[in-house]
Amino acid sequence: MIHGALFDLEGVLYIGGYPLPGSREALLSLRSAGIPMRFITNSTRTTRSAIVNRLARMGLEVPVQHLFTPVVAARNYLIARKLTPHLLVHPDIQGEFADLLGPSPGAVLLGDAGSGFSYEALNQCFQLLLDGLPLLAMGSNRYFRECHQFSLDIGPFMAALEYAAELEAVVLGKPSPDFFLAAVNSLGLPPQDVIMVGDDAEMDVCGALAAGLRGALVRSGKYRPGDECKVEPAGGRVFDHLDAVVDYIL
Repeated sequence: MIHGALFDLEGVLYIGGYPLPGSREALLSLRSAGIPMRFITNSTRTTRSAIVNRLARMGLEVPVQHLFTPVVAARNYLIARKLTPHLLVHPDIQGEFADLLGPSPGAVLLGDAGSGFSYEALNQCFQLLLDGLPLLAMGSNRYFRECHQFSLDIGPFMAALEYAAELEAVVLGKPSPDFFLAAVNSLGLPPQDVIMVGDDAEMDVCGALAAGLRGALVRSGKYRPGDECKVEPAGGRVFDHLDAVVDYIL
């Protein structure tokens, strides 16, 4: 039995500024059936409150406390370990870490910096890693869908720094098991009773399956033909649209 659900956002519930067909109805059906939901994204270009406001403008009501983002996970990680970050993140989220900054960084924090991924910025991170600082990455996605094309995400830049500095990053967003389990724990359910619904075969579905959840891949967003081969052998399910996911859950 499935008693709870986690949903990815971009590519599953909406694309760009528009809700995908059936997304509002899917959430309403699950709420009416008493299925608790959490929303889990690897977006690191905007704040949690901005994401919630954007969803509301599309008619998708998500309480801010039900939204789990790598930015929040990174703040919690830094605070718990009393680490001062050196930031290579998007300008729109730099303010989320302003109170944690200091003259002597204790970790390099990597987000989707967009055009901020310059040689100079990456090389500065590299120098700090050589000095012994750990590398914290708010995800390891290879790419994301931006309008009608795919764009590079954090993963390729993380991999470059790992290779150059000969170390392994600590990943704080998907596919980290801790990231999934934080959302699951807020539901008060065991992982095997919760399904993760996403459009990214590796980060969403395989990541959730590795954390002990169930996984459902939707053929929307960044889905590409052949992604079924990544999730089905691991126990994931594949659906054409959200209506079919709802039918499976209920």
